[in-house]
Amino acid sequence: MSRFDDTAYYINRELSWLAFNERVFAQALDSGVPLLERLKFLSITASNLDEFFMVRVAGLKDQVKIGFHRPDNKTGMTPREQLLELSKRVHRNVGEAYRLLDNVLFPELLHAGIQFLSVRDLAPNQWAYLRDFYHQHVFPVLTPLAIDASHPFPMLAGRSLNLAVLLRPDVAEVEEDVLFAVVQVPSVLPRCVEVPAEDGRETFVFLEDVITTFIETLFSGNQVLETAAFRITRNADINVDEESAEDLLEEIEKELKKRRRGDAVRLEVAADMSPSLLEALWDWVELEEDDIYSINGPLDLTFLARLNLWVDVSSLSYPPIHPQHPQDFLGEAGIFETIAKQDVLTFHPYESFDPVVQFIDCAADDKDVLAIKQTLYRVGGSSPVVSALARAAENGKQVTVLLELKARFDEENNIVWAKKLEEAGCHVIYGVVGLKTHSKVALVVRKERDGIRRYVHMSTGNYNEVTARVYTDIGMFTTREDFGHDVSAFFNHLTGHATTPQWRLLTTAPNGLKRRFLELIHREIETSSPGNPGRIIAKMNSLTDKDIIVALYEASCKGVEVDLLVRGICCLRPGLPGVSENIRVSSIVGRFLEHSRIFYFRGGGAEEVYLSSADWMTRNMISRVELLFPVVQDNLKARLRHILDVQLTDNVNRYELLPSGEYVKVTEAGDLVGSQMRFYAEACEHAVRHESSFAQIIPLTTPQ
Repeated sequence: MSRFDDTAYYINRELSWLAFNERVFAQALDSGVPLLERLKFLSITASNLDEFFMVRVAGLKDQVKIGFHRPDNKTGMTPREQLLELSKRVHRNVGEAYRLLDNVLFPELLHAGIQFLSVRDLAPNQWAYLRDFYHQHVFPVLTPLAIDASHPFPMLAGRSLNLAVLLRPDVAEVEEDVLFAVVQVPSVLPRCVEVPAEDGRETFVFLEDVITTFIETLFSGNQVLETAAFRITRNADINVDEESAEDLLEEIEKELKKRRRGDAVRLEVAADMSPSLLEALWDWVELEEDDIYSINGPLDLTFLARLNLWVDVSSLSYPPIHPQHPQDFLGEAGIFETIAKQDVLTFHPYESFDPVVQFIDCAADDKDVLAIKQTLYRVGGSSPVVSALARAAENGKQVTVLLELKARFDEENNIVWAKKLEEAGCHVIYGVVGLKTHSKVALVVRKERDGIRRYVHMSTGNYNEVTARVYTDIGMFTTREDFGHDVSAFFNHLTGHATTPQWRLLTTAPNGLKRRFLELIHREIETSSPGNPGRIIAKMNSLTDKDIIVALYEASCKGVEVDLLVRGICCLRPGLPGVSENIRVSSIVGRFLEHSRIFYFRGGGAEEVYLSSADWMTRNMISRVELLFPVVQDNLKARLRHILDVQLTDNVNRYELLPSGEYVKVTEAGDLVGSQMRFYAEACEHAVRHESSFAQIIPLTTPQ
């Protein structure tokens, strides 16, 4: 038994996730953030919470349902205890979110000339417009669903917005004769209906209020007694027996249809819903009282992310940024010629994602390219990378794509792309049985005058040009023979029956990644001395693995200085005397989503820097296919160390984790250092210095 087994040394995974979502919410609270961006952060908070209920809360509920009461291995909390604590926290958070919306954000929108009104507050001409809009555009789409002995409560799709309706027939014999019905608010129509402006203000009405106003048109012969909005969140986990599935794609398609009909895990209702209507709903969805959320405002705040599509007030948003041409490509000609000279880094979104797209695009048409191999995890709804791969196959290249069908909430997109790639002649592998292929790597095999050359791209992020504008990720291009050898062996291992190769530079999960990280941490312990203490800096999305945490505690006790940049979940508790007093944990939450994984080890003076697709989470290291790769070129190692150093001095968007488990925002005196805008400024400076035609410079109005 380890001396670090005390449950007081750890933070619960689910509660740590909630703390992360609270840091996102803090961006909505920040008056220094532009108004539409504050509303967008509030939307992100709501969307995050939806997925949290659909996956994590649903999983805990499943454990309780089957009688699983074993405490988790770090904090000793049972599933039931976790659910109770989560419920208290989420109820409080939801209340804070709606108070912010009602008391601050909506009034500020009004001050900016944008208002949301109830139908009863509309002027006569606005009301007339809304009546016509309803009859022409809304009424034809609506379908009332009766609930009675022959019409059981409908299996409403998860996260759909609905209206519960209480009716009394005109021919009712007694006052107690009431009927129930449900009307789904159509997701194909805009959630916010714009009506003619009064006094120069852009005016919107919520679609559910429009339907409520005219709902009697759906129930002739009945008196509408009450109408109230509600929303059900359902278990969205997918369970596929991959080993017995004859066609994995077909099995996942079937499971996706079930997802929208999973067990209910949360019920949100309008605060003014009557007790009788609430009781009926509660009985139908079969939830506990803690699972019901009474909402004093519009349900489903995810619509706030789309406000910038409906209102044109650029001063209420962040100034746009224009990703610059990557500094390592400045002044260079062809993409293959540039990579052949030296290793190249790209740092998104400050630098353009275009070279990554061009890498595959050029390979698709280059007569000297023989083969392309690539992993795909999240590629988005319209992917130039996928289109280039399909074109490459049509051009006669050997194209192999390892496309992960089980990328949560991207399964449908990936199924569409898998079919398109297969139709084009690509060899498509649907991941690896029992594992998720989360690694990000592409290989281009090219015939050149001096023989075959392998061009490799590896990254911390997905091959998705949309998220590359909002996620911070780092990619590396190389033609080093050792990388080419390893990446070729990696693909052969995944697509064939080969045993795990002897890697030259790569480390992979599930075979060896965790062991390699532990070796690096323990080597730091061994080389550390009072005069020359060890140093670890690790940047990732989440840290949950207990073995890694214990190794970091051991390192701290041996005097190793440890700085962790963990955006989201962190189960490690820093600053505990005799345990983790040499460990500091920071979290940066800002305009962009911090997504890159960088690992620095001083190594007794022989510094090593690694990039990876993996976080320090148990699932990444034992149930996913992941890559860890070293950066060996000195100037690129220095650049990555610079990125880490700047982030550790961020006093604009950085939070520090206290021993208590609370996060506090860093507000040090002196010059403001916002790492995200600092990196963008540096990208612009490089472009200007090289007099690149790609440079598009704009004034920065946020801290440098």
